[in-house]
Amino acid sequence: MAAFYADENFPLQVVEALRRLGHDALTALDAGQANQRVPDEAVLTFAAASSRAVLTLNRWQFIALHTRFPKHAGIVACTWDSNVERLASAIHEAVSGAALSGALIRINRPA
Repeated sequence: MAAFYADENFPLQVVEALRRLGHDALTALDAGQANQRVPDEAVLTFAAASSRAVLTLNRWQFIALHTRFPKHAGIVACTWDSNVERLASAIHEAVSGAALSGALIRINRPA
């Protein structure tokens, strides 16, 4: 299973669903970084130092960071989906068996 770091805007309900699926998911709150306006670059650096792929809804910012800093533990950039289980399932399927190091995985809500 994957090790994730969910930035502070990522839905806790999705994190909890990923944990139920067996993933190791750390939140910004768990890491003592909530409500501190931590810059996205620092989020990516923290996650990489912890060998965790970032879970984020800040897609465009992290796609740009992936281009500038390709050596990281992975980025899973998602579109908002109010269906928590569907989003968690899509993430789970996308990362199962995937090498996350340096990867950018995009999860788009179904049309």
